[in-house]
Amino acid sequence: GGFLLMHMITIETLHAAFLRSTGACTDTRQLLTGGLFFALKGPNFNANALASKALEGGCAFAVVDDPAVATDDRFLLVPDVLRALQDLGRHHRRSFKIPIIAITGTNGKTTTKELVHAVLRADRPALATSGNLNNHIGVPLTLLRLTSEHRIAIIEMGANKPGDIAELCAIAESTHGLITNIGRAHLEGFGSYAGVIRTKTELYEHIRANKGTLFVNADDPLLMEKSADIARVTYGSTDKSDLHGAAIASSGPFLECRFHVQRTAWSVKTRLIGAYNAPNVLAAACIGLHFDVAPERITQALNAYEPSNNRSQFMDTGRNHVIMDAYNANPSSMKAALENFAAMSCELPKLALLGGMKELGVHGAQEHQLLVDKAHELGIETMLVGPEFSAIDAKGFKVFDDADVALSQLRETPISGHTVLLKGSRGSKLELIVPVL
Repeated sequence: GGFLLMHMITIETLHAAFLRSTGACTDTRQLLTGGLFFALKGPNFNANALASKALEGGCAFAVVDDPAVATDDRFLLVPDVLRALQDLGRHHRRSFKIPIIAITGTNGKTTTKELVHAVLRADRPALATSGNLNNHIGVPLTLLRLTSEHRIAIIEMGANKPGDIAELCAIAESTHGLITNIGRAHLEGFGSYAGVIRTKTELYEHIRANKGTLFVNADDPLLMEKSADIARVTYGSTDKSDLHGAAIASSGPFLECRFHVQRTAWSVKTRLIGAYNAPNVLAAACIGLHFDVAPERITQALNAYEPSNNRSQFMDTGRNHVIMDAYNANPSSMKAALENFAAMSCELPKLALLGGMKELGVHGAQEHQLLVDKAHELGIETMLVGPEFSAIDAKGFKVFDDADVALSQLRETPISGHTVLLKGSRGSKLELIVPVL
């Protein structure tokens, strides 16, 4: 063949191929006809071997870093496929002079991203991270969905170790930033809470260096301290903040908020469960106002937003009222969910089904003990699901080894007439229990 002298392609050539394609894809099970396939490597796979399969499956080009598989000009050879994906995401993003809002934090970042998207989309074409594609692969893939019609983008960023957020900010070149909060999550990868703080605030460093603007929860002293010398707009429960508002008492399980704009009060009846979502709602209102969305439109968008995929969904099963919050869990979100559940007004007796928390490393036993102590102290009837609870003092609460065991035992002795909170890490698979509730 004439391709003996395979040469590495430039980012411009790669971008030209991307613009001729129908979009980027990385999974041979979800190929795009006419797409640009990136042959990524993982600990247990190397997609270079699947590149020709991707082309047979309808892709127009395959980006590879193994010269041996690059047999014709549909294979685009680069030194490193992941780096090429990230560089392409950044290069493509630079074609657009639009605000890019980066959102990170321990709890609430996906809900906040969804709420901000709902508010901005009510006013102009806006792009947001889909699902939780918020890592070193998801962020560039999201940027590659930008088109000339988008007026603004909201990019969710997750982190498992120091340096992650700095890396994602460098790819997205964000102009605006929001940290929802900084809690004790994923302590394994960060080593300590101080490590978590340093990593999340890499977002602030990026915005400072690029003279951008932050949105900051004024009720959070840590965030206020870390953002003190950066251009910022604040939201919170006191009139010291630029946008102030708070949760108000509501008759049902859903959160209602009121916020104040230039002497007018606006109230929002959300479809979200729990007062711990109030700062997320305020953040979305704050960002909307900053980008000149009319308060009526903001209120409408927040009223209409329906959460999906197990993030605080409310279900009336006919036998019980179920609050499904089984997407993710860490010590701070578990504590918030329990306190909120205890404070919630509902006519049915309450029962919490709590799943084990993953990725806590050496802090695991201690954090699970604190959680059980909290449930006990709040006086909430509780059942515990997962091996994490077997080695600690369960305070007399029933412990199931895992969700399958809970499912079969609750089939024998069903629960009815309760408001049930389901809260745990994805790994606990609590959604398996829903059919018997």
